[in-house]
Amino acid sequence: MSHKSDIEIARDANKKPIQEIGARLGIGSEHLLPFGHDKAKVSQDFITSVQGNKTGKLILVTAINPTPAGEGKTTTTVGLGDGLNRIGKKAAICIREASLGPNFGMKGGAAGGGYAQVVPMEDMNLHFTGDFHAITAAHNLLSAMIDNHIYWGNALDIDPRRVVWRRVMDMNDRALRDVVTSLGGVANGFPRQTGFDITVASEVMAILCLATSLADLERRLGDIIVAYTRDRKPVTCRDIKADGAMTVLLKDAMQPNLVQTLENNPAFVHGGPFANIAHGCNSVMATSTALKVADYVVTEAGFGADLGAEKFMNIKCRKAGLAPDCVVLVATCRAMKMNGGVPKGDLGAENVEAIRKGCPNLGRHIQNVKSFGVPVVVAINHFVTDTEAEVQAVKDYVESQGSEAILCQHWAKGSEGTEALATRVAQIADAGVSQFAPLYRDEMPLFEKIETIAKSIYRADEVLADAKIRNQLHDWEKAGYGDLPVCMAKTQYSFSTDPNLRGAPTGHSVPVREVRLSAGAGFVVVICGEIMTMPGLPSVPASENIRLNEGGQVEGLF
Repeated sequence: MSHKSDIEIARDANKKPIQEIGARLGIGSEHLLPFGHDKAKVSQDFITSVQGNKTGKLILVTAINPTPAGEGKTTTTVGLGDGLNRIGKKAAICIREASLGPNFGMKGGAAGGGYAQVVPMEDMNLHFTGDFHAITAAHNLLSAMIDNHIYWGNALDIDPRRVVWRRVMDMNDRALRDVVTSLGGVANGFPRQTGFDITVASEVMAILCLATSLADLERRLGDIIVAYTRDRKPVTCRDIKADGAMTVLLKDAMQPNLVQTLENNPAFVHGGPFANIAHGCNSVMATSTALKVADYVVTEAGFGADLGAEKFMNIKCRKAGLAPDCVVLVATCRAMKMNGGVPKGDLGAENVEAIRKGCPNLGRHIQNVKSFGVPVVVAINHFVTDTEAEVQAVKDYVESQGSEAILCQHWAKGSEGTEALATRVAQIADAGVSQFAPLYRDEMPLFEKIETIAKSIYRADEVLADAKIRNQLHDWEKAGYGDLPVCMAKTQYSFSTDPNLRGAPTGHSVPVREVRLSAGAGFVVVICGEIMTMPGLPSVPASENIRLNEGGQVEGLF
């Protein structure tokens, strides 16, 4: 039996004009800046006008560690949002925008799948409303102004060897990880070693996703530390006088984007930091606005709960004053079998024993999320090859962990497949049983925060960091940055820093390779193991199969 591809399903969508979608949330057409007929930005005036409204219930969707078998976190986010609307609730979803890097690389898009998608799928996975381009331009404007300042006399006495601001582009390009700029003689400036990160790893991206207003955006941009002087004093974006122009470039990008699901329910799609190298959540602006215009808001955090959910709780909620009422943890029978040692090619065969062996990965995520004081429901994202015995094995295991698992068939059935999950999640959210609290206190020393996450969330025995890194953390504490949260950058595939170590490993170490101060965003990035802030393309990138067909339609996006 053949199934339509995601892009074929999206292309057949019966979309409504975006003004109708906005009206469902009380957003008048005068407060929508349309991009075509099916997407629009929501004005700052409207956002300001609803701040006195009652705050809705916040539901976070997270997942087990991703596997090549696929988990479907965004698909479940969309399906749950549709399911809540199906049972009569006023619900909206909040997800991140897609990066061109993984779209043309290996991971694919970020609009859901099957009959639980956000549309227009092609636009969302390509240029959308231009937010990522604006972020890239603002980031690289600052880069240009730093080098220009040094070229024209260097009044700030910047040490060219200590410029810490790299350039970015929204593409996977390993050749740009480590480069030398300004070659070619005096007219081109002073040569120095630098590199590129992918746009989603930019501090500007993090700032846009954490800022609460244009004034807050400009303040945060000004706080970015871009370099150090010869006597080791920090130089900020404000010192370079780039913060005003960067804010101008970002003024439209700051406004959340409104689109719709296949079932014409409202969806805010805004911001896109990766969870393995940044904080992995959509914008505070979108989430907080949705909470003022909907009774239930379903949002997601990137990759597994050890990364996205941890940062959602410890960074986004801490900074924005948010508190989740319920967490949905997505798992699949296929992924449990893979964690139990079954090769990808054999996942279609029933193997209850492998599921039992793989379930400890799920169990650890359940316990980790519970440690934040938030109730957890497991959503078993159904695949056609799943057997009743396999599904029951997952349910039995989850029950033994003091939680409950609900089978969801939203990929094939849309909202009909998530009625049970939506009903249960609404009951939990309405009960007000969440007692959310971050994992660590603001005043805890930075290295202790790193150790707390490594030991409590990853179950590591120790954190390995040399004297240079520890001294850097101490220096930042002395400079007044000790109260910042930490943003762990590590592989998404394992609780450890070894991507091949599946399941629920213990007894491992977390090696810290580098720390970066994101003073504007308000966190310290801790780069662990071999994780890269500029990914590379796989041997056969998805871009080889993306093209326009004879009808002018996009083919190959997934």
